[in-house]
Amino acid sequence: MIGDERELLRLFRKLSVQQRSGLIDYAAYLAQQADREPDTVLEVVPIPRPAEESVIAAIKRLTATYPMLEPEQLLNQTAGLMLQHVTQGRATSDVIDELERAFLSAYEELEAR
Repeated sequence: MIGDERELLRLFRKLSVQQRSGLIDYAAYLAQQADREPDTVLEVVPIPRPAEESVIAAIKRLTATYPMLEPEQLLNQTAGLMLQHVTQGRATSDVIDELERAFLSAYEELEAR
C-alpha cells in the first residue's frame, strides 16, 4: 500500500457510516469521470437546480451542464468541498452554491481563451 492509500484508509476509518457512504459515492463518481471522453462542445446545457439535491447529484448536474469542462480541472475544488460537507458537516446548500460558482468560473475561463 502506498502513502496516499494508507492516508485515505486512515481517514476513512475515522468516518461515520453515513460519511463513508458519501465518500464511496464520490469516489465512484470520480472514477466514472476519469473514463469519460472529453467533450468538444462549448455550449452550456442548462439543467435547473432541484429544490432538494445532494452534493453528489449537484456535481453530476453541473458536469452535465458544463460538458466541455474536464473533470480534472475542478477535481481539487469539488473534492475539497465534498470533504468539507462529509467530514465537517458543511451545509449542502452552501456547498452546492460554491460548486455552481466554481463550475461557472471554470466555464468563463475556458470561454475567454
